[in-house]
Amino acid sequence: MSGSLSSALGISSGGLANISVGLAVLSQNVANASTPQYALESATQTSLSADGKEFGVQSGLVVRATDPGLQSQVAAQTSALAADNVTSAALATLEPVLGTVGAGTDLGSQLGAVQSAFSALQADPADATQQGAVVDAAASLATGINTLAGAYGSARQTAQDSIVTDVGQLNTALSTLGTLSAQIVNDHAQGLSTADLENQRAQAEATISGLVDTRFLPQQDGDVTVLTAGGAQLPTDGTQVTASYASTGATASYPGGGIAGIMLGGTDITGQLTGGSIGANITLRDRTLPTYQAGLDEFAKTLSTRFSAQGLTLFTNQAGAVPASVGPTAQAGYVGYANTIQVNPLVTATPSLVRDGTQAIAGSPTGASAFTPNSGGLAGFTTLISRVLNYALGANVQDGVPQLPLTTTGLGPTGTLSTGTGAQATLTGAANALTAGQAADSAHATTQAGDTQAVQTALQGKLTSATGVDMDTELGQMVVLQNAYGANAKVITAVQSMFQELLNMVVST
Repeated sequence: MSGSLSSALGISSGGLANISVGLAVLSQNVANASTPQYALESATQTSLSADGKEFGVQSGLVVRATDPGLQSQVAAQTSALAADNVTSAALATLEPVLGTVGAGTDLGSQLGAVQSAFSALQADPADATQQGAVVDAAASLATGINTLAGAYGSARQTAQDSIVTDVGQLNTALSTLGTLSAQIVNDHAQGLSTADLENQRAQAEATISGLVDTRFLPQQDGDVTVLTAGGAQLPTDGTQVTASYASTGATASYPGGGIAGIMLGGTDITGQLTGGSIGANITLRDRTLPTYQAGLDEFAKTLSTRFSAQGLTLFTNQAGAVPASVGPTAQAGYVGYANTIQVNPLVTATPSLVRDGTQAIAGSPTGASAFTPNSGGLAGFTTLISRVLNYALGANVQDGVPQLPLTTTGLGPTGTLSTGTGAQATLTGAANALTAGQAADSAHATTQAGDTQAVQTALQGKLTSATGVDMDTELGQMVVLQNAYGANAKVITAVQSMFQELLNMVVST
């Protein structure tokens, strides 16, 4: 009989031990129910038996709930969402400066103000006030171009600085992941539970996914290999990925143009870092914003050359000259011109030149017709004003000779950028296309970020349902464990009473 009582006591004692483990795990789950990336932990149990007889259960390892497919999708979507948010925020900063087509502050409206000023001057060419109004409108247009170019440069520098900051955060997260993985490998080898460490590592993985699109490949020993979508293996042993601060002026470019690559050891891995905030900022720095700059440079240069071709050098660089291409790429010689375009100082000093002209034009069958400036100062001279209104601002360089459309390909310091705005013959068309195209990019980025967020929310909801903590379930499990505790406690109490009775019987005999 004493053997049966001992067996019952052992079973109940083992039950209490398992309940204690279960309550500890349950407490851990409840405490971390709202912790990002935390997955449900569960205590495993093994039935004990001997000679075909069951004699209780034994606590096993605590395991973490997993769904590799969903977890991989969430990681990829985390990267996409971070990239879309960075792009949307960057383009949104340009909107106040870019303006809206026809709203009064955009390039097309500012160019229209110049046209209107010339039209008013045509009615009274000798009016000094109206001559000054033309110069003022031209100065406002040049300033508007400068301001927009400055906004591109500022956004580009922000992207570069963010890359350096984010690479620092990437190193920290990789180091954290590596430290946790080392502990997991060690505990795994000793047969210990690693669920808590895996939940901590999942948070580091989420941080990395937000910085760059990555794949986390689990290893048999509990370690994990980190690969970017571009194929680079990121270090988790403390080796640093490095990115350098650099000035991103209009002529700077990557690679080879003053902006260093993101390095791992002696290898440039910039091209292998896509997605996430780092990938988005690389795209902004190297493609999106330089393309906007290139389009504006082309507009500014064409504006200058078309006025000059008709006999009025109204817009110039800081040296007082109209820039021209002087190299193998389309914009060689005037990359960044939009930052410095100004009204010709000679015209500012002598506003009557907007009536009289600044230089003679020899004339060409394929270019502008011949023109002689109003050197005698005739008050009613309107020849130049008509040339500006009809040709510099029109679709033809002279009657029957169409203007060459603005260049849209082979742009930028490396000659690799294309604006995608379509060939525009007039300055007004080019200004409006530039504004509308970039506004559309910003609107698309905002919509894309919203759509990506919706997908992320849905995927995260599915993952939470599959692996997360359900409070109702945990509270229900608590009741079950409490009841089991009570039942096992009663058995132990009963066994103790029976042992006492047996002891009393032995003593009495």
